Amino acid sequence: MQPFSNLRVLDLTHVLAGPFATYQLAVLGADVIKIEPPDEPDMVRSEGGDAEDNAKGLGTMFTSQAANKRALTLDLKSEQGREVFKRLVETADVLVENYRAGAMPALGLGYEQMSRVNPRLVYCSVSGFGQHGPKREHTAYDNVIQAFSGMMYTIGTEQTAPMRNGSPVLDYATGALTALAIAAALFKRATTGQGEYIDISMLDSAILMMGMHVTHQIVAGEPIRLNGNDSPVFPGYACFETANGELMVGAFTGKQHADLWRALGDTDRAEQVRTLTGADFTKRYAEDHGELQKIFLTRAADEWEQMLNAHKVPAARVRKLEEALSDDQFKTR
Repeated sequence: MQPFSNLRVLDLTHVLAGPFATYQLAVLGADVIKIEPPDEPDMVRSEGGDAEDNAKGLGTMFTSQAANKRALTLDLKSEQGREVFKRLVETADVLVENYRAGAMPALGLGYEQMSRVNPRLVYCSVSGFGQHGPKREHTAYDNVIQAFSGMMYTIGTEQTAPMRNGSPVLDYATGALTALAIAAALFKRATTGQGEYIDISMLDSAILMMGMHVTHQIVAGEPIRLNGNDSPVFPGYACFETANGELMVGAFTGKQHADLWRALGDTDRAEQVRTLTGADFTKRYAEDHGELQKIFLTRAADEWEQMLNAHKVPAARVRKLEEALSDDQFKTR
């Protein structure tokens, strides 16, 4: 039996962050009922790589977060629709919505009203900026929060920033954190018997995902140095050109740097760096990084990947998505 197989979830979310959260609950066994208004279904139903599926309202951007869910059309603006919804709430364990802040209470369907219908209900509101604050009513997508949060100034180099992360990372992070928060509230309910209200925003997720940047800004009073695909501190934690393709190397600790140099046949450097820390690496960064680049140009990225991995050094040839998806590791997992 799956862990959430006895739970019912009412899913009033659309686009990505909210649907991704309820999808996590669905694949863990919950009975998730996606509820959409008759005149304004989830906008991503028509988004995806197949025109025929898009026309049916089954675009891949929608279905990739809709699996294991049931669906219901319900007009919550009508009195009859709200009454039907309240009857569903009586049977539900979780309600997740990502409407504009204040919209659900204005319909008489906010947490205070619904907790009277079902005191055990875990009610979760997902939004761009949260349920409080001057921007509470402002709508947002992943790219807007990346811009507002400062995330775009943590991506790229001093010359290229600001840049948007190509994947909607904040949507996915918010969805995962939402599912975790709901699971925590359900765990608490098992002890107290009482439901919970959860307020999660994409902005909160952005700040959490930039934790090391945020703490650096607060402590040092300055933005982090941007080196694109390279670390500004560790010479072996970088992307290198090779004779054929690019190679990402992940030597982070002193031991990993020692293993890296030993794999490359330089035992003297291996001993020199074995016990170094960040400040020590910084002093010799230019020399060591330059030497590594010269060496990596002598062979193809695939050869280096195999050799370094054999020496327990994290490394990978930079792959295109289609290459990654066809790899045996993906197939195995």
